[in-house]
Formats: sequence, C-alpha cells, structure tokens
Amino acid sequence: MDGFVRVPVREQDPKVRATNFGEVCLGYNKEEAENEAQRCLNCKNPKCVQGCPVSIDIPAFIQQVKEGNVEGAYQTISKSSALPAVCGRVCPQESQCEGQCVRGIKGDPVSIGKLERYVADTAREMGIKPQGATEKKGKKVAVIGSGPSGLTCAGDLAKMGYDVTIFEALHEAGGVLVYGIPEFRLPKDAVVKKEIENVKSLGVKLETDVVIGKSVTIDDLMKKEGFDAVFIGSGAGLPRFMNIPGEQAMGVFSANEFLTRSNLMKAFDENSRTPIMRPKKCVVVGGGNVAMDAARTALRLGAEVHVVYRRGEEELPARKEEVGHAKEEGIIFDLLTNPVEIHADENGWVTGITCIRMELGEPDESGRRSPVEVPGSEFDIECDAVIMSLGTSPNPLISSTTEGLDVNRRKCIVASEENGQTSKTGVFAGGDAVTGAATVILAMGAGKAAAKGIDEYLSK
Repeated sequence: MDGFVRVPVREQDPKVRATNFGEVCLGYNKEEAENEAQRCLNCKNPKCVQGCPVSIDIPAFIQQVKEGNVEGAYQTISKSSALPAVCGRVCPQESQCEGQCVRGIKGDPVSIGKLERYVADTAREMGIKPQGATEKKGKKVAVIGSGPSGLTCAGDLAKMGYDVTIFEALHEAGGVLVYGIPEFRLPKDAVVKKEIENVKSLGVKLETDVVIGKSVTIDDLMKKEGFDAVFIGSGAGLPRFMNIPGEQAMGVFSANEFLTRSNLMKAFDENSRTPIMRPKKCVVVGGGNVAMDAARTALRLGAEVHVVYRRGEEELPARKEEVGHAKEEGIIFDLLTNPVEIHADENGWVTGITCIRMELGEPDESGRRSPVEVPGSEFDIECDAVIMSLGTSPNPLISSTTEGLDVNRRKCIVASEENGQTSKTGVFAGGDAVTGAATVILAMGAGKAAAKGIDEYLSK
C-alpha cells in the first residue's frame, strides 16, 4: 500500500446515479477501512483534532479501526459527536480535520470522514448504541429544533444526566438533515432516522408539530412548563431572493422549497402526494452546497441544469467533492455570470432568464474578489424553471415572541460563541439561528458549546 495515496472510495457510476436518488458514495468495506486507517501516523500533536469543530479524538478512533475494534471506535467518536454517520457524509473534511492532516503535506490526507462513516455505519449494523448517563441531575432542559445543533445539544445534555425534551416544528425530526440535504447524499431512513433514534436512546424526549412562538412561547416553557433552561437551535429556513424583475413568475423557486418538497415530502417518488415541478431546462442561481443539491435534484427529475454563479470556479463556496460530482453527472456551470431579469409567458410561467457576464475586481470584506459587470455582455438562457439558492435567514417568529432576546440587523439571535448564552437568562442559542446559514458540523459545534454552557449555568 502506498502511504501517500488514500484508498479510493467506491461510488455509483455517474451516468447511473444521475437517474436515481440512491446514495452516490458507497463507503469503505472492512478491508478498505483498515487499509486506510494504516495510513494514520498517530501524531503526538494531532492537528486533525484541532481542525474538528466537535473535537473528536481522531487518532484514537482510527487506531481502533486499525485493530478491528469498531465498537471502541464508535464509542470514542460518540463521546464528542451525536451524529457520526451524518458527519462522515456531509462534513467539509477537506477544510477541517483532513485539511490539518500532516499526510496531506506530501500526499493525500487520511480519509478521516470516510473512516468515521465506516465506523458509524458498521456500529449501526451491529446494533451498538452510544453510552448514556449513569446519574440524573433532576433538572429539565428544552431544546428548540431537531436539526444538527439541537440534536447535539440534547445528546450532550442527556449524557450529563439532564431531562431533555426537543420541540420540533415540522412533522418529522431532523431539521435541515431531512428537508435540506438530498437522499443521494444523506439517506433519511437508513441514516438520519437511526441517528435520531440513537439520541433518543440516551433518554431524550421528542415532540413534533410544536411551533415555538405559536404553539407555546419560550417564556411559557420556563414559567409554566418548568424548564430550567432553553436552547434555541431553530436553524435558518427563511430564503433570500435577488429582487430582480420577473422573480415573481411561476416556475421560480427558492432552493429551500424545492429541496423540502423533494427531500422531506418525497415528491420525487411517483407515489408521493406532494407535487413537484419536473422542469425540462432549469437554471440554479448560486454556488454553495445547497445550490449543488438543488441542481443535482433537478437533474434527477429529468432536467438539463445550468448553475449560474457570479464568481469563478476557485470562488465556488460548495465542497469540491460536490462540484466534482455535479460535473460528472452533467450539470453545466455558467460561471462569472449573474441574472438580471426573468422572463415569463402570457400565463405567467418562466420562459427564460437574462444574464450578464462578470469579471473579478477587488476583494470584498470576506477576502473574495468582488464580481463586476461587463457592460454590454447580456445574454439569454431559455428555461422553464429558476431555483434561487442565495442563502437563508432565521425565521423571526421565536425572537419576536420572546421578551429580552436580542437579535442583530440580520435577525440572527445574539449569543456567545463560547457558551451560547443569549441576552435572556437561562436561554442559550447556537447554529444557523445565530450565525445564519452555515455547515452541519459548525451547528453541531455550537450545540456542543451550548450544552457545556447550560451545564455550567445549571450547576451554579
């Protein structure tokens, strides 16, 4: 085995997977995982751990994989992560743990994410569960939202011995894991539901169809229901649009709506009772992971798909793996391009979109070079659907119905990055509700920090 080259992971053939919603990546088997684990140098100063937002003891679990000790590896991971099978699939490892791996200096970094997935999947097949609390604290904590930050916070608090109840607005638990990420990247029944069952096995209670701010308020939870602390992990589900002419036409969707219909309501299934448009030619506006998800979903529904993004390929915020998969499947990328108007027929249905060419100018506040329009470079793309994937903001319902809860100008809840404490005593927050749309693992990191903060607060 060449220590400089990682063991390749098996995937569905691009031409085949472009026609189905089965998982693209097939993962490692036992032999492949143990061979890849041998590449780990077991560093005395493991920078990979520093690069992990939830601080998994990566060398320790990989050593256990080398030894064939899957249960030990799973329990090592579970001390830090409530959702290992999810993280092994959707984390941007290349910019976090794997980005810090010393193997990557002269070759490929160790495939930490694929090894985590192998451990989680194998443990699930073996019926292995995370270890719960040995003693109860006798205090109640409410967690709002069952997405990655809420599940992480709830799981960690349950392991500490708290009585935890998660309140979820939708009819199904999982948050963005069920409504936002497609089946071909993150299977719902085989992975997400099983991860949630593992959190519930720790003693966490889960109530769905509870809209905080409508069904009950945070003040009610604390004053009437007897909860000693509350964690807000409600995410960011309010879509943004460009406000260009024609954006109100029929056939224009937010990526949020398009993906929710497909992922949560299984609209891609012909037997589903939820309708979804099956476009012939679709334009997706945006360059992040959500844009890739929307584009690849539209492709699987039978469309020719163009991704329109105003910067170049180097500036695409989506994971390189997702961009590569999209290209392999036949997605067309129109880069350095920006929409200026959407056109519709006499019945109000989309017929096309006018775009303008862009060039990169000076860096903006984030360090990325700002795109500038090229005068006179307008051109049209014929299409019957446009999907806007421009990011999301938190729904203001919770903040507007909670006394003493500060928000910033973007309607995000103001909370401490260190422990999640908000301006309201006993109320903590984390994840997209605080930062705006970000990654699953960063939301998990925030949930973990808040669980520690809540424990410190309730232990005073």
